[in-house]
Amino acid sequence: MTAVSPSEPVDPVELTAPVAGLTPVLGLKAAILLTISCITPASSLFIIVPTLLASQGSGVVLTILAGVLVSVGVGACYAELGTRTPSSGGEYAMVTHTLGRRLGWLTFVLTCATLVVIPPVIALGTADYLAPVLSLDRATTGAVVMLVATATAVLDIKANAIVTSAFLAIETVAAAVVAYLGFTHSERSVSTLWHPQALDSAGNLAPFSLGILLSGLAVAMFVANGFGTASYLAEEIIDPRRNVARAVFGSLFIGSLIIVVPTAATVLGVADLHDLATGTFPDFVTAWGGSRVSAAISVGIAVAILNAVIVMVLQNGRVIYASARDRAWPDVVNKRLSRLHPRFNSPAAATLVISLPGAVLAYLVDIESLLGVTSVTVSAVYLLLAFAGLAVRRTPHAGWRMPLWPLPSVLVILGVGYALLESARADLVIVGGIVLAALVYDQLYLQPRRDTHFVVDAKEDR
Repeated sequence: MTAVSPSEPVDPVELTAPVAGLTPVLGLKAAILLTISCITPASSLFIIVPTLLASQGSGVVLTILAGVLVSVGVGACYAELGTRTPSSGGEYAMVTHTLGRRLGWLTFVLTCATLVVIPPVIALGTADYLAPVLSLDRATTGAVVMLVATATAVLDIKANAIVTSAFLAIETVAAAVVAYLGFTHSERSVSTLWHPQALDSAGNLAPFSLGILLSGLAVAMFVANGFGTASYLAEEIIDPRRNVARAVFGSLFIGSLIIVVPTAATVLGVADLHDLATGTFPDFVTAWGGSRVSAAISVGIAVAILNAVIVMVLQNGRVIYASARDRAWPDVVNKRLSRLHPRFNSPAAATLVISLPGAVLAYLVDIESLLGVTSVTVSAVYLLLAFAGLAVRRTPHAGWRMPLWPLPSVLVILGVGYALLESARADLVIVGGIVLAALVYDQLYLQPRRDTHFVVDAKEDR
């Protein structure tokens, strides 16, 4: 056995002793429900879609469908790579086993940047949607949501599946009510959806064009983001070689449906298309069903937000756990973070390490100012996955194989590459700094210990 640096003495038994692993207990339905909860379609519908309504007008459905098409390409990469490498490490394990250790480490660091930022950003929206019912301090509410999500995520995976399924039912009902109200108050023909009009900078109706669609694509392709959660749960999914791909595409299809149908109903049901630029979903629902129905829908949105944060915290803890199991850190850290809870068999320590800072950030920091950086980071991870999808066929594997390969990967590279070109220079510079820091750690710490550290388990025995 190759020795590590003499400055870091390690018990040889600890280097070779196997770490108790996560247990495969999730059936396909439970995996899909957990993954849809991370997509949190109602949250996307009520938070992201209004941004698109303002710029895309009645062409918003076409724009979202174009974004979903890009997501299908990303999903194909997740599905093939995830069934080939069913590891809780998710993206970084996939990239490591196709593009090599250095790019795998870079993927992990970029992923970590999103793990810290995205959950508290989403949690902060809870108070906004509870406002019609309760007046709450935004920062305090966001921190409390993070703490509740963390406490739930530490429980065993089956308990989380039950909790998130119940919350998912509530948010799906909220989306269904919007769809029903929109369709029953329809003001225009269904043909409006494929013969749309957009709104120009002056608020006037204008022909919908390819250029307008492309301007909204950078947002639209993240509307159904979250289907990759299935890859994080791979070690806990029964028969991951088959069911990871099914969970990816099942959740993507159902999540997209919950988003697209109410959006189409809204386009048809608003009194005037100009209202798409200035109105909000609570405004539309109030006009269709009254203030009480609108308040109930707002509560449903708050539930959707909590549901999404729970699943994000759950998956984030598993990524940190996997990094410790794969020995990405000094050994004293690896030992602590790779421990599983004796009762729940969950990575409790890793979950607390990645989620408690999020509660602090929600309470103390204007973390929403980092959304641009997060978008660039997610785009960079998608690009790495797409290139991994191009390289995955270099060696045979027993997992699911994407049809029309390599077209899905090429589609992702083109779509995400365009989104990066539209990104702010300051955000690109910040992400560049993160990349540089990751490469420095790899060069100074991981490379000298390459035989014992960051040895990524492909879980090929499953």
